[in-house]
Amino acid sequence: MSDAPSSKPHGRGAQRRGRVLALQVLYESDLTEHSWRHSLTHQACVMRFSKQALPYAERWVSGVLAHQAEMDTLISRFAPAWPVEQLAVVDRNVLRLALYELRYERDTPAKVVINEAVELAKTYGSETSPRFVNGVLGAALEEEEAIALER
Repeated sequence: MSDAPSSKPHGRGAQRRGRVLALQVLYESDLTEHSWRHSLTHQACVMRFSKQALPYAERWVSGVLAHQAEMDTLISRFAPAWPVEQLAVVDRNVLRLALYELRYERDTPAKVVINEAVELAKTYGSETSPRFVNGVLGAALEEEEAIALER
């Protein structure tokens, strides 16, 4: 996983780069016992991520890791044919990140979160990753919208 982000200074560009950095850190954390904070610092330095992207990545990584069991339960519910531990590491972490954003980060519209996740899957996943990620997140969004209507 290594793709340097563009150097756009603020806003959505910083969020996009934050997602890329968060995915890289989650990927490394999933495969190793490295400290996610050390990984974040190292990846940000090596890949020359902007300082604007760091707060997003830090918030999302810490949130995903704090709620990982819940995110994995959601993945299992919306992709029951695919045990979480058997998913490709990229797909698993793209889904964790997006589901965390959908559930806990309300500052970005759901459709944008899903689009960003699909783009991450296109860039870093397999040929089938974007469709899989879109399907799982679409099902999650439908359920969220149905619950919101009941309130």
